[in-house]
Amino acid sequence: MEERSGIAEVRAWVAARRARGGRVGFVPTMGYLHEGHLRLVDAARGTAGAVVMSIFVNPLQFGPSEDLARYPRDLPRDRALAAGRGVDLLFTPAVEAMYPPGSATRVEPGPLATRWEGAVRPGHFGGVLTVVLKLFGIVQPDVAIFGRKDFQQAALVRQMVRDFDLPVEVRVAPTVRESDGLALSSRNTYLSPAERAQGLGLSRALRTACEAWAAGERDAGRLARMMHEVVARHPGLEPDYIAVVSPDTLEPVTEAGPDTVALVAARAGRTRLLDNAILAEGL
Repeated sequence: MEERSGIAEVRAWVAARRARGGRVGFVPTMGYLHEGHLRLVDAARGTAGAVVMSIFVNPLQFGPSEDLARYPRDLPRDRALAAGRGVDLLFTPAVEAMYPPGSATRVEPGPLATRWEGAVRPGHFGGVLTVVLKLFGIVQPDVAIFGRKDFQQAALVRQMVRDFDLPVEVRVAPTVRESDGLALSSRNTYLSPAERAQGLGLSRALRTACEAWAAGERDAGRLARMMHEVVARHPGLEPDYIAVVSPDTLEPVTEAGPDTVALVAARAGRTRLLDNAILAEGL
């Protein structure tokens, strides 16, 4: 595995690989890698001859009271994991390279970003889309892989690609979970044992909704109430939102179909956890 931190170096590396033929796959991350990230590498490898991973903790997507300073970082560990999974190029830019003095242009996400995470974290998706647009411009991948755990983020990236006519195929890989159902996340490292036990309420709520749908329940309001009841059985888990929504518009639905998405976000202690499930697929 090679590593570059300069933008011009990355462009030169990608150009040289593309000149030899084949597609370039891209996995953007904020580091502190786990198996979920590495499965994205596997997905990229399945569709591209070369895989580029970026590690960049993007300050634009953190609000003033959020966890930028304490966000987990371990670049030596990440290098080893990325190399072991077959990443060809690791891009590790400094903040000053991504946002040099005078950098002022930002992406406006539009109405798809106003609900759910966008309502809880104002400005978050503007920061996400700005850095993704910059990374796409630097790496110029043929295909980029995102995780389904951040369902709204992936939907917004797809919309940005459509709206700006970007020559990037966006693919979304399934959420990777621990054996007890907890969705893998870099922020799980913040959880105490008690908070981790509370956090299982998210996947249990989703599983309840999926099982009810499979048994014939189609009323989205009732499915959402079932999820609320499960979360309430986990003391200390404070929900930010629980919803049953369209996969395209992210608007709440009244009747749940096979592609309807159940969303849940909640706080266990100081840590925000989010998860989702497509009803017909289950957990």
